[in-house]
Amino acid sequence: MPIAVIADIIGSRRLPDRGAAQRDLDDAIARVETDRPLAVSRLRATVGDELQGIYRTLEDALCSLLLLRLALPAGLECRFGVGIGAISDVPYDGATLADGPGWWAARDAVNALTAMQQRAAPGARTWIVAAPGEDAGMRSPVEMANAYALSRDQLVTAMSDRARRLTYGRCLGRRQSDLAREEGVTQSAVSQAMSTAGSAALVEGYVALSGGRA
Repeated sequence: MPIAVIADIIGSRRLPDRGAAQRDLDDAIARVETDRPLAVSRLRATVGDELQGIYRTLEDALCSLLLLRLALPAGLECRFGVGIGAISDVPYDGATLADGPGWWAARDAVNALTAMQQRAAPGARTWIVAAPGEDAGMRSPVEMANAYALSRDQLVTAMSDRARRLTYGRCLGRRQSDLAREEGVTQSAVSQAMSTAGSAALVEGYVALSGGRA
């Protein structure tokens, strides 16, 4: 079953340079898809501050969205609504419109995230919804995936820019010594920064989701 993702930029109207922010977001998406190409259709801007993308599996979507969160520059954050369900293209005026239960579920997920951020989980950035009529066996996996997403989002939201860069590199299997050289710090400083940020748990979770590929 394909996975539909709707992303929107948080606080887009308050950004000092909306065009620069969009370019930064596009660059981060391109970087992730170069480093770990997992999207069937990579996230692309549609209208306003919204983007849409398609992934083959829920695991692929969650892996890619974690990398994207880590790759985003400081001050730029997105919400990611993940929908499980059938998707289709509807011809309209010489173009195609994304449609189907998967997209409706992704929209419901974005709306749930918006409400969640205003209440108990301001650090939440990812939520998964299965479309009505999906196999009843999806309920438990979706619930577990949402519990995982809440925990990892809280860690990433609290990270410094450096910790995000280091965690991104480790998710891709890069050595701490190489990362330390790029950051201009010692390997022990890298280890300490990652330990403080909880990076090891994120990296292990990423490896588990990706089937052991780092």
